[in-house]
Amino acid sequence: MRLSLAQIEVRPADVAGNVDRAVDAVERASADGADLVVLPELFTVGYFAFESYARNAEPLDGESLTGLRETAAAEGVGVLAGSIVEDLAASADAGEPVPAEDGLANTAVFFDRDGERRAVYRKHHLFGYGSAESELLVPGERVPTVEFEGFTIGITTCYDLRFPELYRGLVDRGVTLALVPSAWPYPRVEHWRLFPRTRAVENLLYVAAANGVGTFEDDELLGRSTVYDPWGTALASSGDEPALVTAEVDPARVASVREEFPALEDRRTR
Repeated sequence: MRLSLAQIEVRPADVAGNVDRAVDAVERASADGADLVVLPELFTVGYFAFESYARNAEPLDGESLTGLRETAAAEGVGVLAGSIVEDLAASADAGEPVPAEDGLANTAVFFDRDGERRAVYRKHHLFGYGSAESELLVPGERVPTVEFEGFTIGITTCYDLRFPELYRGLVDRGVTLALVPSAWPYPRVEHWRLFPRTRAVENLLYVAAANGVGTFEDDELLGRSTVYDPWGTALASSGDEPALVTAEVDPARVASVREEFPALEDRRTR
């Protein structure tokens, strides 16, 4: 499978422009042969544009996700629209299961090649250190998986990387590829290099961490989107400029690594 991480520039509260850049990236990745394209965290509003969350929140059938759904179908490519600020009340009014009757969530949506919505993941771990995310958003409750091109795919978001038990749970559900839309800023470059690679090594799976780039008032996203294989080897990576980060990934590789080095069989849970 050809996997592409769309490291786009995310501008504060420029929803229309950000979505246009996301759609363009999906189209370019598809033209390059991608089977699956992953977008960054809060690519619509920008993670650090906290004051714009409420006014730019959308339901699952809102304009931004509809545009990505239509692009996925038109291009015949899987898309992780990796994430928007979701208006939970509006989603509930449309008959969607939500973790709360109202409020906002950091929500990633997986669309199949035909545009069908296959999974909705609402970020579980909300960042509180120098961030308003934990004050403004409702955490998710479900951890869905998706079958796609021979992989069992799990979705986590950015800060989730610091909580290894979440990934152990994914392994127990058969996940072989973890997609991680993110908005990771400077100066925590070494943390960004460490956590996705560690999650790949300890769980013997692929980890694809898609970061954005862009500058906010006091923060700058550091890019460096990377695809790691089950040994923790970086298959493709980038700097801190807009880029498509593309790698060939193979579900058989996960099985062979786990057979060669069966560390997961030695786990003791009690």
